[in-house]
Amino acid sequence: MVWIFLLGTLLLYCVEHNKIQGFPQVCVPQSSCSACLESPGCAWCKNKDFLKPEESSERRCDTAKSLETRGCGEKYIINPKPDSKFLKKNPLSDHIDNVVQLTPQNIQFKLRVGVPQIINVSFKRAEGYPIDLYYLMDLSFSMKDDLNTIKNLGQDILSTLERFTKKVRIGFGSFVDKVALPYVSQVKAKKKNPCPSRSDTCQPAFSFQNILGLTDDVTEFKTRVSNQMISGNLDSPESGFDAIMQAVVCQKEIGWNNVTRILVYTSDDTFHIAGDGKLAGIFEPYDGTCHLKGSIYEGTKYDYPSVGHLARVLASNNIQLIFAVTKESVDAYKALSNLIPQSVVGELKNDSSNVVELIKEAYSKLSSTILLEHIGAPQGLDVTYQSHCTPGVDKTPWQSRGECKNVKLNQKIDFQVRLNISTCLKEKSEFFLKLQGISETLKISVETLCDCECNDFEEQSVHCNKNGTLTCGTCSCYEGYLGQRCKCQRPKDVTSDNPMDASCRQDNSSQLCSGHGSCECGVCSCHGTHRGLYCQCDDNSCARHNNLLCGGHGECDCGTCKCQTNYTGSACECSTLTDKCSTVGTLCNGRGKCQCNQCQCNQDFFGFNCSNIADPCRKFRDCVKCQLDGKDSLQSNCSGQLCDSFKSELKDETHVFSCPHDTFSYELKPQPDGTIKIIYARLPRSIDKTYAIIGGSVSSIIFIGIAIILIIRLMLEYRYRREYANFIKAKEAEVWKDIHNPLFQDATTTVMNPMHIQED
Repeated sequence: MVWIFLLGTLLLYCVEHNKIQGFPQVCVPQSSCSACLESPGCAWCKNKDFLKPEESSERRCDTAKSLETRGCGEKYIINPKPDSKFLKKNPLSDHIDNVVQLTPQNIQFKLRVGVPQIINVSFKRAEGYPIDLYYLMDLSFSMKDDLNTIKNLGQDILSTLERFTKKVRIGFGSFVDKVALPYVSQVKAKKKNPCPSRSDTCQPAFSFQNILGLTDDVTEFKTRVSNQMISGNLDSPESGFDAIMQAVVCQKEIGWNNVTRILVYTSDDTFHIAGDGKLAGIFEPYDGTCHLKGSIYEGTKYDYPSVGHLARVLASNNIQLIFAVTKESVDAYKALSNLIPQSVVGELKNDSSNVVELIKEAYSKLSSTILLEHIGAPQGLDVTYQSHCTPGVDKTPWQSRGECKNVKLNQKIDFQVRLNISTCLKEKSEFFLKLQGISETLKISVETLCDCECNDFEEQSVHCNKNGTLTCGTCSCYEGYLGQRCKCQRPKDVTSDNPMDASCRQDNSSQLCSGHGSCECGVCSCHGTHRGLYCQCDDNSCARHNNLLCGGHGECDCGTCKCQTNYTGSACECSTLTDKCSTVGTLCNGRGKCQCNQCQCNQDFFGFNCSNIADPCRKFRDCVKCQLDGKDSLQSNCSGQLCDSFKSELKDETHVFSCPHDTFSYELKPQPDGTIKIIYARLPRSIDKTYAIIGGSVSSIIFIGIAIILIIRLMLEYRYRREYANFIKAKEAEVWKDIHNPLFQDATTTVMNPMHIQED
């Protein structure tokens, strides 16, 4: 039974997959009308005279077209069509008295199993849609500086949000931790003043406190916040989850309206999660209801909420969450944000001075992401989405939810939603499509078309030989009777051989009805698509082509295809026409044969109508060379199968074609008459490149050497001339004056040499 179930599931998947991909559905015959309607693509014939004596009730279940071809009149075919009806479809509007951001609003569907139905859903965020913002602040002692900053930010927050809407309300709440050990000291003095230093004054700790419900009075916001004092606890994590949960579920106390709801959570540390309450002996899971006593929740009875519970409550109440946390805690809150839809994380400065800008950026980010998903869909209903986010851009593939990012204000986005049911529903069911963070929903009612309303119920029917009840064309035999029309009695001794079974065996075979039917009253009642006196024929066993029985161009008759005119082959896959092979000249351009209305090309040719040549440059090179060697004229010695089938044309040397050779270039042009025209030309003569390269290299080296020598010589000449000019300039600057030295005295004594004889 398991493999039968798996086979059925696989078959149902394949049928649905084929429908989506554009292939025709294949009906799987069933023995009853209701089971038939559960099979995709099937219809039921209720005409009581439709079946031949040897056919089983399964033959009544087939495609509507096949039933009509086999003689079942249209009025007898039960084939309910899927249908949809809009119960409410108000157009998109941003008028303050009639805001509509999602259309349609209510649809009723009647579905067939395995037959998908698609609806279009549109969304446009209304300009100026009201906003409720509740500011939830950590008042543990480490947030002391932040409280002083927040006391004066009420007007700034409102002014920032008024850029997006004309109507804003703001509220304020705070949290510390559960008033129990080991979170908060239970010493009387410390409980009254939990500050770490006696010089500071703190208010007693609490898990959550609603200080101010949502209001548009900025003065009251400032007054209430200004009266707040810091508090304290013993451990680092805080009761943020308790605070978020109470702020969400205490709708009346907080004052949430049916508008855009934003919860801003500020803290400089991490959070307690479900299970941490056991440290204080608190085991009872949180029950999801409001537990404010006055305006305070101490949290000593219930454990902290889980992340999953928190995410579900936020989503069901359409509240968008902004985590404004300090740098040290950003990573932890980003991991948390990944688990909570419609939440973002921003880095808060240590004194919360950037909280206004952070709220602005976070709100813009939340508003630019649109997520459409379903809630409460019945089991067996598959809901998938295609998103069309930007005009002119293709839709996304089918996904488990609709998603668009970077959506601008007043930008309309469209979704296609596909519903596909895989089983019949016992009763009408309802579910919703909703956008995360948006209160508007699309209500969808679904019922399945699995009931047969044949209107032919007849007890002790004459058609059933008064031995059964006629319903939907088939006989339900009374006890002791069997057969298609209940005309024979069931043997009393079921263990002995029934003498009527012999007439159900073909050629003394041991199998009754060839193993494809049951012997009833000596006549084979065939199963499925089998027929014949012994159920020896199967009209679904013929060869297939392109996944179609008999290629879609014939009928299957007892395992053999009876093809339509102009088709032949075992699967009617071959067309005898030749229109797709026709060309201007002969069929397939004379380079192939036309088989099954398709060209089968000769060797060296390919493409539609054999119009392309495989590797033409190599194949025809020798033929062109032969032409050139024959002085550019056709020569009788240029023979061969290829060379004999072309015409040549010589061009002058100014032409260069796509197929180059050493001394020529050429190209091929197939002609309509089956020949090939080769256009060729000699390449322009050129000098020996080797000598040119060597000569050019040597000349370049010599030229460069001479140039270097000249440059060096010019540089030296310039240097010499500059030095000489400097020398001349210095020489000219020298001044030699003839000045008497006052220290020098001329000789005053004259000495005569006695040996010297003066001459007169």
